[in-house]
Amino acid sequence: MASEVLKVALKATLTNSESVLINGVSGHTYTILSITFCETAGAAETFDLYIDDDGGGTDYEIYSDQALGANETFEHTGRIILEGTDHLCAATGSSSVVDVVVSYLDQTL
Repeated sequence: MASEVLKVALKATLTNSESVLINGVSGHTYTILSITFCETAGAAETFDLYIDDDGGGTDYEIYSDQALGANETFEHTGRIILEGTDHLCAATGSSSVVDVVVSYLDQTL
């Protein structure tokens, strides 16, 4: 039975290692509604946001080295679609204290 459920993914303290924000599952389509990055340590930072196609290592950049000022918030409000086992991933340019909130619609077929 098909369903549509609003969900939120939370990531505290994003680092310079890849973090999977949404780990896609076969049979699902994910519509990203908004993504918020908030720097909380008082130090300017950069971040990457990308889709890892089918979780197989091919990355498609949405933001690359996007600037995020000290104690500032960056919000992405454009729609992004993930299908099946795609992953939504992020990483910062260095060790940091950046929190991420992703609001999305999870649709099953």
